[in-house]
Formats: sequence, C-alpha cells, structure tokens
Amino acid sequence: MKPAVKHTLNILRRTIGYGLLVSFVSIASIAIYVLNQRPDLDVWHEVELDEEFTERSDLTDFKSYLELEKRLFKQLDDEVYAKTAAGGKKTINRYQRGSMMDPTKWPTDWNRSFVWDHDEPQAGVLLIHGMSDSPYSLRHFGKTLHDKGASVIGLRVPGHGTAPSGLVETTWKDMAAAVRLAAKDLKQRIGDKPLFLIGYSNGGGLAVIYALETLEDASLPRPDGLILLSPEIGISKAASLAVWQGRVGHWLGLEKLAWNDISIEYDPFKYGSFAVNAGDQAYRVTLEIEKQMVRMEKAGKLGDFPSLLAFQSGVDATVTAPALVSRVFARLPKKGHELVLFDINRVEVVEHLLAKDPADDFVPLLEGPDHPFSISVLTNVSVDGNATPQVEIRHRKAGQSKVVVTPTELKWPNDTFSLSHVALPFPESDRLYGSGIGEDGEVVTTLGNLALRGERNTLKIGPGAMLRQKWNPFYPLLEARTLEFCLGADSND
Repeated sequence: MKPAVKHTLNILRRTIGYGLLVSFVSIASIAIYVLNQRPDLDVWHEVELDEEFTERSDLTDFKSYLELEKRLFKQLDDEVYAKTAAGGKKTINRYQRGSMMDPTKWPTDWNRSFVWDHDEPQAGVLLIHGMSDSPYSLRHFGKTLHDKGASVIGLRVPGHGTAPSGLVETTWKDMAAAVRLAAKDLKQRIGDKPLFLIGYSNGGGLAVIYALETLEDASLPRPDGLILLSPEIGISKAASLAVWQGRVGHWLGLEKLAWNDISIEYDPFKYGSFAVNAGDQAYRVTLEIEKQMVRMEKAGKLGDFPSLLAFQSGVDATVTAPALVSRVFARLPKKGHELVLFDINRVEVVEHLLAKDPADDFVPLLEGPDHPFSISVLTNVSVDGNATPQVEIRHRKAGQSKVVVTPTELKWPNDTFSLSHVALPFPESDRLYGSGIGEDGEVVTTLGNLALRGERNTLKIGPGAMLRQKWNPFYPLLEARTLEFCLGADSND
C-alpha cells in the first residue's frame, strides 16, 4: 500500500473513531441529563438501614434473624416514619403514619416475616416472595396451608419490606443466606415431615438456587418439592447493563442514577421505586441458576432435584417464560415434574392485537417431541371455532403424546385479556389487589380495580401500572394443586 494511501486511511480511521467517541459521549450525557431530571429523592430512597441482614451478619439461626428484623423496623420508624409528616385518610403515601396506605393500619404488617407453627405439623412450607415485594404476596397460600396442617414460615427477604433504598446495596447472596437460615429453622420445627419451598418471581429463583445447593451441601435440609410462581429463571440481557447506570451516577455524585424508576410509594407492601441494583441482582440470580444447572447436569446430580410444580403466565413482561423450560425443566430427569401455563384470553379482538402469540411457545410442548415433564395449558374452550370465556385444561403427561382435555368451572373475566407476572399469587377477593369484591361480598376499592380515565401524563401513577392485571381468576386451581402437592389434599377437604 502506498504511503499516501495508508496515511489517508489512518486519518479516516481516527476521524471515524473520534466521531464515534463524541457521539457516544453526547448520547450518554443527554441520557444522564434526562435521568437526573426525574423527581427528587425522598428519605426512603436515601436512608441507610444498617440493621438489615447480610450474608456477613454474625447470625447462626432464624430466631436471631427475627430479632435483627425487629431492630431493623425500629430503625425504619426512627429514620423514615418519624421524619415524614403524618398523613390523613385521603393521603396515599405508605411512609406517612395514618395514611390510607400505612401498612401498620392492617391487623398484620405483612412487610415482616411470619412464623405459623403446629404442634404436630403434616409438613413445613417456606414462602419466598419476589423482588421489591413482601411476605404479603404469598400469605394466601400460607394461610390455607397452615389451616390444613402445615407449619409455615413467610420469609421477609433482605432488602424488602422497609424502604426502597434497601435494594440499592442488597445482593442475591444476602437473600440466599436468609433462605438457608429459614429452611434450617423450619426443618427443625417439623422433624421428619416433608419440607416444601414456594417461591414467587425472584423467590422462585432463590428456591431453585437453594435446592441446587442442597445437592452438594449435606448440612442443608433437602426440600421434598418446589412450587414456583412466575419464577425468575430468565430475564432480559439488558438487565446486565443497567448496573452501569448506577455506577456512573455514583462516580458523578448523581444518586438518581441508582434508580430505574422513582415513583410515588402508594403500595403498603411493595416498593413503587425500583433500584438499578435490584434488576442487576435479579439477573445475577438467573446466571447462578444457569451455572449451577449446567454443573449439576454434568455431575449427574439432577436426578436428586426435588419434585417441581411451576405456574407461569404465557405472557410475562418481567421474566422470559421459555427460559423456564430450556434452563430448568428440559434438564431434569423424569420425576413427576409439571409445568402449568396460562394462555391468553383468546377472544377475537385480542388475537388481532397481539404483539406476540404465546402459543408459539406452548403449542410445541403439547404437540412436539416427548419431554421428561408434564405440561398443562389453561386455555379458552372453543365452540364452532370461536373462543368462549370458559376455560379448559389441556394436559400432556411426561413420556406420552396424547393430550387429555379436562373441562373446568373457571372462566375469563370479560375485561381481561391475559394474566401478568404479578397476578398469579392473588385471588379475586384479595383486599389490596383483587377485583373489589371481598371474601364477604363487600365492595371495596382496591389497586386491582383502579382504572382512572383521563389525559395521559397527568397522574403520578401511569396507566401501565394501573391497568396491569393484579389478581388471578384461576387462583382456586393454584391453591388446590398446591394443597395436593404439599399435603395430598385439596381446598375442599
């Protein structure tokens, strides 16, 4: 190559390189500016609660965890509630004492761990809630199981139930360490009775990690079964990049960049604001599961993995439903494992509006090659080619090709086109997320039936959050299957 041409190419490369660098810096600067224009942080975003449990805490049992939790909530009272003006019956900030969303106004503050014992338990069940969530989310399962004879622990996972700032620093290893303490304690309570873990969302991921740990650590009580609801097995790879937003904000002293969302805290048992670190830890949970599954598969140890029953909505904006099959179910040897999928409500107008049809994922499971797990799909009954609100179950047993169709009494509500990631654990009667018809038939206003109409970009709560399905019309099926799985009983016994 002639020197003149080579020189010209070098100049061109440098020019393009400098141009790309300037463009990147410009775009990044604009993004940082926009992110920093969001609402100001409040005390619940910035408070550091140093009484929170971590994997480095010098605790050896769950009793000590509960004692530390008491001190944590005392610190929350002193550092957040005492520094926030009291509210009234018409205010909705959970951190204002006396507001309609003050969690202490409930008979039980479901932000805290709970322990429900039996003198002669039939089984033990550990409930593990999701990211930014609280023990409230699995309390219905806990109550039903306890009523039927199980000893139950509802674990408050570290970083949760207090202030959103709790998830700025908490790691998945802190969460996993708390699960180990709770599982050991519950096993001591139940003796030789079977142990089960029920995990919702991030709690599902933590339950899988715990089960994998027990395959190599004999000091950990091995569960007899896992029940997973919307489990966090796979999420968007973009979550792995989000942590850099928080790091850049820390370097520049822009603390707002530590947050994906800075929102009004109107939910008494779930954070509205979402820390960047929370998304990063969720991603790390999925990486740990993948790493451990591959390692255990190579070692031939997955035959000892506990029986698995998982419930998953076919459409889920938080986790990737196909990952549950490819990363977990497909790797497990045949052992009575079952996946229950909820299809969309296939009324005519919905199918024309779909961005992606979940049938693309579950139809091959019903009609494709043999697989080592059973699959059940809840979908609309079709009459003369038209979908009705009535729901049937299409079931294919592991090792068989025949699909058995079973009718049910369940049906889709008229105004609901699908479930959601957050809907699965809640019955219609839930007094916070339900339809507004309580267990006693009383009509109440809930977050589950709140759908205000008006101009966009006006309310502090966006339409996406308001219209997201928050309760599960098929909850009775989940409850009955859970009782059968854990206690060999159904909810009508």
